[in-house]
Amino acid sequence: MSFETALAGAGLAPLVRGAARTLQLNLTRRCNLACHHCHVDSSPKRTETMDARTVARALELLAAHAGIDTVDITGGAPEMHAQFREIVRESRRLGRRVIDRCNLVILDEPGHTDTAAFLAANGVDVIASLPCYERSNVDGQRGRGVFERSIAALRALNALGYGAPGSGLALDLVYNPVGPSLPPAQSALELDYKRELLERHGIVFGRLLTITNMAIRRYADWLARRGELEAYQALLVNHFNPAAVPGLMCRTMVSVDWRGELFDCDFNQALDLPAGGSRRTLFEIGSLDELEGDAIATADHCFGCTAGAGSSCGGALAP
Repeated sequence: MSFETALAGAGLAPLVRGAARTLQLNLTRRCNLACHHCHVDSSPKRTETMDARTVARALELLAAHAGIDTVDITGGAPEMHAQFREIVRESRRLGRRVIDRCNLVILDEPGHTDTAAFLAANGVDVIASLPCYERSNVDGQRGRGVFERSIAALRALNALGYGAPGSGLALDLVYNPVGPSLPPAQSALELDYKRELLERHGIVFGRLLTITNMAIRRYADWLARRGELEAYQALLVNHFNPAAVPGLMCRTMVSVDWRGELFDCDFNQALDLPAGGSRRTLFEIGSLDELEGDAIATADHCFGCTAGAGSSCGGALAP
């Protein structure tokens, strides 16, 4: 069964964009890690990065579109982009919420040790990847020593006020399964995370966001080598949940890649499926309003966002 067939069978086709609320900027494919589950194949060897002209155009369109309330900055490791701080400052000056999708270990890399303090000073929300509260699982997925460095980074963020009630500094963690399975119930797992991280390490945080691994790029290759790709894809299809569709991030997000090209979501960006089915860049539109009502580009990887409780950049979508 194709994703389009599943949508039609649930009376949810066609899938179209609503008004844009989130501008997601994928600044670079460069990263200090090379995680097994990474759907954009980021690594220290990647060189793709958004140029200054494209950054300026993104900020120009943001300033002109009052409906965008959130700027979601991602990568790679977005903090490694030369204009990361400029983008943060200007977005905050415009009164927008800013999210930094942080891998945590970037915060102790040379040249980035003051990044946590910068984020706090500018009121940036941090969404940090921590695929498990067990060392073996984290290091197995993300590299040896990453767990301890992540714990140290979380403690540093807590010391700045991140995760503390009333601080105004949101710290959310992201869980994704280590193996080919759906995430467990987000609310129950959040309680486990909070208990284990507080008791073992004295760490506090706000929400836990569960995200389903997408069977594309590096993760698909990893599954194929293990002979598990076909079974995982069938798992996603068999757990299609129509209740997750209304909350899909692609309906209100404009995702921009390092070249300035427009996509419906970060996963479509990784697969080079352009928004509206035709290639456009930030320079070919006069306003982000022009995208409203466009058909959303879909393919079978979209079962990853609609399986079980659903999955998005903001976590689970349905009970």
